[in-house]
Amino acid sequence: MKPTIPNLPALGGLLLILLTAQCSATRENETPTMAARARLNEAEAAAAADSSRPLTTTSATPVASNAPTPVLGAAAPTAPAAPRAAVAERLTPADFRTEIKAADARLKTNPRNADALIARGRAKAQLKDYRNALTDFNAALRVKATNPVALYNRGLTRLRLKEYNAAISDFGKAIRYSPADKEAYFGRGIAKMQLGNYKSAMPDFNKAIDLDPQYADAYEYRGICYASLNKPEDARKDLERAAALNPEANKSLRRYAGK
Repeated sequence: MKPTIPNLPALGGLLLILLTAQCSATRENETPTMAARARLNEAEAAAAADSSRPLTTTSATPVASNAPTPVLGAAAPTAPAAPRAAVAERLTPADFRTEIKAADARLKTNPRNADALIARGRAKAQLKDYRNALTDFNAALRVKATNPVALYNRGLTRLRLKEYNAAISDFGKAIRYSPADKEAYFGRGIAKMQLGNYKSAMPDFNKAIDLDPQYADAYEYRGICYASLNKPEDARKDLERAAALNPEANKSLRRYAGK
């Protein structure tokens, strides 16, 4: 997924967990964990870009437990499904302002229209008006507290605001009500990584991959977790798989696996 929102600056307030073993692809005197911080900001933007998902959830079908494991390095599908962020990438700020006006009109008729509240919140988030976006998602959740789309989008917004624990909570609730939502698992994994909880993030990326064996981003960031946990061989395998599915992951492959 390509970000539609610029990357966040380095998070100086977070504790950097320094590892003694260095990844061969990192710069001199830079640990994998330190290098991962910069790459994580790109992941946040990628996750936030996915806030253009449809209002009605279309959860992926879980992969059967006996499904074959994807072959490492296999070629990407010839016609992969476009990510949910693709539509947002084609929209301009003027388009988002138009969406806000349309939602305003719907809300004049019915102030408790959850779909309109979510649509307006997403448009505001795309314009970086995160606090007012949160207000709309909160209002949608007052209409229905178990709305997984509102929870997911509030989680993304909190991720952009660096409210990582709150984002983890929202993604967890979204998963509770929509358990086959791979992006919610991915978003929660990213939030955990930003807190330095690489080991805790792994099950979320594992589940995202179970739900979608072609999920390049999940392979990539699981690979970064492995690198930060000083497991270079596992990191290499995941990053090679990610690069096979999405050539943009070659940057991480070179950085964390020296290839």
